[in-house]
Amino acid sequence: MNTWSISDSLKLYNIENWGDQYFSINPSGNMTVHPRRGEGPGIDLMSVIDEVKSQGLGLPVLIRFQDIIRHRVESLNEAFRKSIAECGYAGKYTGVYPIKVNQMREVVEEIIDAGKQYDFGLEAGSKAELTAVMAMQLSPNALIICNGYKDYQFIKIALMGLKLGKRVLIVIEKLTELYQVIAVARELGVTPQIGIRAKLYSRGSGKWESSGGEFAKFGLTTPEILHAVQVLRREGIQDGFKLLHFHIGSQVTNIRTIKDAVREGSRIYSKLRKMGVNLEYIDVGGGLGVDYDGSRTSFDSSINYSLQEYVSDVVYSIKEICEAEEVPVPNIVSESGRALVAHHSVLVVNCFGNTAIGSTQVALEETADEADVVKEMRYLSQNLTAKNLLEHYHDAVQRKEEALSMFKLGFLSLEDKAKVEQLFWQICKVIHRNAQGVKYVPDEVEALGKNLAYQYLCNFSLFQSMPDHWAIQHLFPIVPVHRHNEEPSNDSTLVDITCDSDGKVCKFIDLRDIKETLPLHPIKSADPYYLGFFLMGAYQDIMGDLHNLFGRVNEVHVFLDETEPGGYYIEEVIKGNNIAGVLSWIQYSGTDLEKKVKEQIDARVREGAIKPKEGVDLQNFYESVLNGYTYLDSENHSRMQSAVEEMIRSGTISSVGNLANLGNPSQSISYFN
Repeated sequence: MNTWSISDSLKLYNIENWGDQYFSINPSGNMTVHPRRGEGPGIDLMSVIDEVKSQGLGLPVLIRFQDIIRHRVESLNEAFRKSIAECGYAGKYTGVYPIKVNQMREVVEEIIDAGKQYDFGLEAGSKAELTAVMAMQLSPNALIICNGYKDYQFIKIALMGLKLGKRVLIVIEKLTELYQVIAVARELGVTPQIGIRAKLYSRGSGKWESSGGEFAKFGLTTPEILHAVQVLRREGIQDGFKLLHFHIGSQVTNIRTIKDAVREGSRIYSKLRKMGVNLEYIDVGGGLGVDYDGSRTSFDSSINYSLQEYVSDVVYSIKEICEAEEVPVPNIVSESGRALVAHHSVLVVNCFGNTAIGSTQVALEETADEADVVKEMRYLSQNLTAKNLLEHYHDAVQRKEEALSMFKLGFLSLEDKAKVEQLFWQICKVIHRNAQGVKYVPDEVEALGKNLAYQYLCNFSLFQSMPDHWAIQHLFPIVPVHRHNEEPSNDSTLVDITCDSDGKVCKFIDLRDIKETLPLHPIKSADPYYLGFFLMGAYQDIMGDLHNLFGRVNEVHVFLDETEPGGYYIEEVIKGNNIAGVLSWIQYSGTDLEKKVKEQIDARVREGAIKPKEGVDLQNFYESVLNGYTYLDSENHSRMQSAVEEMIRSGTISSVGNLANLGNPSQSISYFN
């Protein structure tokens, strides 16, 4: 008999590929995090969870491994330094981080600190972002790139940065912005430092392909660029035109697309240089992707290139075009965000239970007076063989449809309808189980896997924590945090605790395609079961909404320290929103709510409906909930579940009913598992 091993889990969940040496499994079967990408000991994720719980924090919790951010910043900059040296490139690299990818202060500050030795800068795409960026203490030679649509205040703050000695470049996205920048610069008495975004014909690849190309939302066409140069010359500020910018989309999956865009952009740069425009920088924008599924393909959730290949192709392509055009090479700017921060955060959720269609524990006893359609369905279930699986499946589907029609017309009892449904799903389970390992499986039988999958109830909000999965079906690696020395036997989908039917995850990463189920372990009633949602650091932190008023989750920041137990320490704990907090965002006052509830309680006390002491207890409980975590209370849920199990053991309620006794008032039926 084969036993399940950790190597089996690594292969099943494809961890060694998407994990990129940042994530693995230790001999205890727990997920580990390696912030230095394979170097040094890993951090046991279960150990972090235990420490989080010991500090009184509930789940879900977002765990940030800040050292991963530092490693990613260093890796990007060192990759450019290596390629520039090997290629004999005369310019330098000065990258910027676009804070729209994750504007959290602690994330931005970690990037600034890690990037100071490289003169690494920041990019702002809105007025709010720019006001934050302007206050940051960057390296004196670091760039601040201003993208996005701009109003008077945006432009004035950017130009104010020049007066403060900062290297601020305002990227012109449309011609009218150029005139506005010139007007505000005159008002302040400064010479603006300008970039122009070119609208390339080259387009990205992947989910964001349509955001680039000649119909892109941002950028100037070739005639508009030439017109902008004429305007700058006429105004005598041609030397303020410092940077040529282009961007072909986020998460570019195909390296050939990147090379095509860089070559087109480099050609525009070169022609402008030959026209006498002394450009200093070429900004290749963002697009450096993350291999979310580990397949190393041009699939939407992957990329078919490495970081070093991306960097080398950018450097070499620019140099090749500039040499052919006989113009000086520019300094290179990139706006990589996703590739810097995606890996550093892990969302950990706890599962409260699971359900599967047809898994109810109600007994199905045969009775003499049951309808013929029930008897026919029972016959099918008792006479399944390897040779008639597909035939009996078709017959079972037909009987199920007949039963539904009969019930709608009033010719079938509720009890017989229940029997037909239960027998049908029993047949489907047998058919699906016997189809495993068969060389050819009909599509309709293969589809049963998704229909029969367990639904795991997870304590989180999809809309708050994984908006990209809900909105555009973006895939993230999802893996059990522990028990990897056990075989996961339940094909599953995930549902969140929101009241929205869209709050589910039924698309998962796979090496070849997209899986519709995720193998998970059976939940043990006495033990918690944790799932980790990985590579969550880009966009998901900042794009979540207030669906069902769940708000932000608890958050901890973990740093490596080999002198500490476990090899790490938790530097900062940021508590998630309490209920009063999220209610205040939609104009509810916690104090006012408490007052209104107290008025109702006092009225009931005066009526004699409740005792004064009970009223005080109810008020205190309401206030404790109002000031508590928005997500499910794991501790009290476990206590409630234990109480239910004790009631079942003591016979107060029964866990299994009998359909034959449904009409008997003395027969108590419970749906607690």
